[in-house]
Amino acid sequence: MASIADEIEAYIRYLLQKSPDGAIVIQRTEIAERFDCVPSQISYVLMSRFTPDRGYVVEGRRGGGGNIRVMKLDAEQQELAALLSEIDEIDQARAFGLIVRVLESGLISEREAGVMQSALKRDVLQLGLPERDRVRARLLRAMLTAAFDSRGGLQP
Repeated sequence: MASIADEIEAYIRYLLQKSPDGAIVIQRTEIAERFDCVPSQISYVLMSRFTPDRGYVVEGRRGGGGNIRVMKLDAEQQELAALLSEIDEIDQARAFGLIVRVLESGLISEREAGVMQSALKRDVLQLGLPERDRVRARLLRAMLTAAFDSRGGLQP
């Protein structure tokens, strides 16, 4: 017999399969009501079974009822997301190298790459180390996620 977590996972995967762009927006409370469980059970499933190393990105959105966006990644995006999720700190040279790699793979435009590099320069961030490298890593993750999302979601 399948556990409630297995059933919730199957339902979310079903919704993703039906989605034309590989992304869905859900509300924890609605799914919790559907499965007669607490919303934290939905959070557990999302955090443990929809991870970058399994090919997903989960974004919590505040406001608007607490929506959660779940996106399926293609292989190249999955590799990049897994790499980014492991980076807590990144120096300017590594960040620029990663941006060039993403540019060369065709996932972002030259203009997007230039904007990202400009925003991540040490003279723009003006923070002491190691905080500057932590902020740079968070900004890089956010910018790449937004760049992919503007192309219709992180889709397969």
